[in-house]
Amino acid sequence: MRTDQVYRKTKETEVTAKVNLDGEGKAEITTEVAFFDHLLTSFATHSLIDVTAKVQGDLKHHCIEDLAIGLGEALSKALGSREGITRFGYAAVPMDDSLAFAAVDLVKRPYAVINLKLRGKKVEDMATEDIVHFFETLATSLSANIHVWTEYGGNDHHKAEAAIKALARSLKQAVAMDPRRKGVPSSKGAM
Repeated sequence: MRTDQVYRKTKETEVTAKVNLDGEGKAEITTEVAFFDHLLTSFATHSLIDVTAKVQGDLKHHCIEDLAIGLGEALSKALGSREGITRFGYAAVPMDDSLAFAAVDLVKRPYAVINLKLRGKKVEDMATEDIVHFFETLATSLSANIHVWTEYGGNDHHKAEAAIKALARSLKQAVAMDPRRKGVPSSKGAM
């Protein structure tokens, strides 16, 4: 099985992140930020990646940022050399009034373009800037190219949730093993 975990402790936070890429979408999430718990549970459910994530810390921003680091590192470790994976994933996800898209390349070149069109300062108990920062930090720590955008929507909760579900569906495709693939999925022979 493609599983791994990361434990990270700093003066600001203590993080545990475990993943199973070949899971069922099970989620055990404790982050001290209710909306973040909701987003990560949706991520696990729709990616079919089992996620156990726990963080305690001094500030919500630090908890969200450091959990993104831990989750990205755990996902990257579980992918190993990335041989045999599909590598790319793309999804469009509607949620009520909102429509979000995500595209992922697990190429080991971190880059993020995130445009969720969030209008308010908070969604539930989570700062909107921290939602965007989560996606950016995850891309860096996973060493992936991640593009997530909301095409339209009037409700920030729906836009953020559609975006995380689109990312989840994209990663589900990208981490999947391709039975026809020999070695890494790159014409360079390396990622």
